[in-house]
Amino acid sequence: MHFHIISLFPELCQTYLETGVLGRAQKTDKGKGAKVRGKKISASYYNPREFSTDKHRKVDERPYGGGPGMVMLVEPVVRAWEKAVGRKTKSLKEGKVKTLIMSPRGTVFTQTLAKEYADKYEHLVLISGRYEGIDDRVRQILGAEEVSVGDYVLTGGELPALTIIDATARQIPGVLGTLESLEDKRPTNGEVYTRPEVYEYKKKKYVVPKVLIEGDHKKIDAYRAKEK
Repeated sequence: MHFHIISLFPELCQTYLETGVLGRAQKTDKGKGAKVRGKKISASYYNPREFSTDKHRKVDERPYGGGPGMVMLVEPVVRAWEKAVGRKTKSLKEGKVKTLIMSPRGTVFTQTLAKEYADKYEHLVLISGRYEGIDDRVRQILGAEEVSVGDYVLTGGELPALTIIDATARQIPGVLGTLESLEDKRPTNGEVYTRPEVYEYKKKKYVVPKVLIEGDHKKIDAYRAKEK
């Protein structure tokens, strides 16, 4: 899957996405011998300022109807989107492109949506707003869906975009390494432990639950599946 991030601060997203599991998933793995495994995901970044026709690269304006703050202009965002996927005619015709606008008023993002995005789309475009939001004609023109990661307001849409990318990328086969696995495919109550078996802190001993070290996997699965 190809993630396209439209943001006034693309470096914020790029730093995160090039680190750890997601960073490895964007690299070609030569493997051993002649076997070469391609990238599992890729990411591209588009700053609306680069698509502004204003000589000062202006991307915002006061809202019609009055009110505080500024609103992101239509044209720079739409032109950035066109740069991202405008020439991917086949994918667009086949419905393999999904455009999302980060918004606290949008559909609440869930694990189910992450799986849906990973299964249905080849390109996911994430538009991260700033200021008081994005001119609503962007949503109308692009047929974009507004998505929220929670009932709160953030300074910008970069964190929500990264949340959606992270959760979606994990659903793509091959992104997770051999030591990682999808949490929703194994029983878990959220408790995990590793060595040492006994850890003492301020004269109090904290011990790994006995069931986890006895080797009975049926009992272990039952323990992990038990809700706290």
